[in-house]
Amino acid sequence: MSTISAGRPRAVPALRRIQAIAVRHLLVTVRNWQRVFDIAVWPAVDTILYGSIATYAQHAPAGGSARTALSVVAGIVMWHLVYQAEIAVATGFFEESHSRQLPGLLVTPLRPLEWVLGTALQGMAKVVLGVTAVAGTAALLYGYDMFDPGPGIVPVMGLLLLNGWALALIVVALVLYFGAGSEGLTWGLLFVILPLSGAFYPVSALPSAVRPLSAVLPTSYTFAAARDVTAHSASAGPHIAIAALATVALVIVSVGFVTASLRTFQRRGFISRYQ
Repeated sequence: MSTISAGRPRAVPALRRIQAIAVRHLLVTVRNWQRVFDIAVWPAVDTILYGSIATYAQHAPAGGSARTALSVVAGIVMWHLVYQAEIAVATGFFEESHSRQLPGLLVTPLRPLEWVLGTALQGMAKVVLGVTAVAGTAALLYGYDMFDPGPGIVPVMGLLLLNGWALALIVVALVLYFGAGSEGLTWGLLFVILPLSGAFYPVSALPSAVRPLSAVLPTSYTFAAARDVTAHSASAGPHIAIAALATVALVIVSVGFVTASLRTFQRRGFISRYQ
């Protein structure tokens, strides 16, 4: 008996254990749609983003390379207003859930809007620090002054902040409904919206197949207004007005969405995920 056992190939049980681990992780990936971002969405988004930048540069008019470079650098600075605002509020919610404070907050008189405003207020320090770092780097290395366009840039910056906060509420709503596995959407949603919003180029540089998606994003109108203000265009005023209307619509939708998700969260007992 011992001779037979000694002769059995030991590699077979090891291969089965390896296979079991591989199948387990494959099933986890298949059953969690959020993980598709890492596998398929990121490569597609990168292709659209960098391909559109290349298209914009390729079709720049003669002597327009300086304007193209200015548009890209300005877009990077403006984008960080959205990025830092969204990250500050979304990670504030994750801090409450990771520290097991969420159940306690739900039984206090604190209203959801009060929590959002408080988190946004403390997040302003992060926004100021992050944007200052980006703007300072752009000024030092590329000679770009974000306040060079004058007072017209102020309402655009305010709209970009509102866009970031509204996107954060959408992420919070998704996490409330789908659980902590959706936290990757904090960054995933932002970097899907980035190329579609035309932060670094006009939406005309996008492939025609995805332009309809850009047309429904309030951020695309806000970045168009930012480009007009930066270029001292006469159409900046009307574009800011359109961007303001689109941003208000996004804020209303995001507040309604997070409110509905919070009610579902409480009614279905999803709070047990955070205890």
